[in-house]
Amino acid sequence: MNDLHEAGYYELLSEGEVACRLCPQRCRITSGKSGFCKIRTNQGGKLLTTNYGRISSISLDPIEKKPLYHYYPGKLILSVGTIGCNLACRFCQNWRISREEAATQRITPDGLVELADKSRHNEENIGVAYTYSEPGVWYEFLTDTMPLAQERGLKNVLVTNAYLEPEPWRTLLKWTDAANIDLKGFDGDYYQRLCSGKLEPVLDNIRAAVGKIHLELTTLILPGENDQPENIRKLSQWIAALDPEIPLHLSRYFPNYQMKLPATPLETMEEALAIAKEYLKYVYLGNAGRASHTYCPECGSVMVERDGYRTRIFNKNICRECGKMVRIII
Repeated sequence: MNDLHEAGYYELLSEGEVACRLCPQRCRITSGKSGFCKIRTNQGGKLLTTNYGRISSISLDPIEKKPLYHYYPGKLILSVGTIGCNLACRFCQNWRISREEAATQRITPDGLVELADKSRHNEENIGVAYTYSEPGVWYEFLTDTMPLAQERGLKNVLVTNAYLEPEPWRTLLKWTDAANIDLKGFDGDYYQRLCSGKLEPVLDNIRAAVGKIHLELTTLILPGENDQPENIRKLSQWIAALDPEIPLHLSRYFPNYQMKLPATPLETMEEALAIAKEYLKYVYLGNAGRASHTYCPECGSVMVERDGYRTRIFNKNICRECGKMVRIII
């Protein structure tokens, strides 16, 4: 496999400069230089990717780890990540592979699908999750791999910041079965200051995904940054206007990378949970050791019980107590 692979979504400008059109960073890259994501490079007026087929992490994970709580609970999924990212979050939990040059191994699209297919038969693997680092900057590898996985009857799952231009995002959605989108916060200044990005493209791509795939959202709660009650309320109201049954995972922050704030207090997480539940039917706390079960929104009966990544399904799609249909894919 070649180290370099021609990228999609770029145009040649004057004097060998290229304009990348994959994501809203909209980098203009001179010859010999790389874009913001660090893995799209201009070589003599041609935009090439340096991460095609490069895997920094691979593991057979519980689907709940993505996190996806309403999509085949209790099942496993082959999870792979590459290197690079088109955001630069100061609190990144995976910065060693997103912003640094990490060690990788190589695999072909056929090889990855074959590996996922083999693990499906003996370990209840449902497909491939593109995760750990940002799969959007692995675009060319994904568009070669995801159709092959779909042909084999494997599920394609994205764990993503959804920071792509509309056309490549719509293309990925054609082969995506489920996604957890990391909605960092609900304030444009927050996105710019702490993530070096913009909020609106993410919101637009979430809107584009609603009704087309199974969708869950995650928001990391940073003390003093996006934990204000009015911020949580606006976030929850916006999601509810799209669909109040979209599961929201509120994740507890711990110090990492460039952010050294104290961990988010559990009291703050509980307050955020209470506010979000005023508008949304399914809200969970991550990294908090609580609020991880799925309840019937009508009568409160336990539908799915979770202890870490151990899952017990008591009811499937219909609550045995009240007959309410609960949106869980099993």
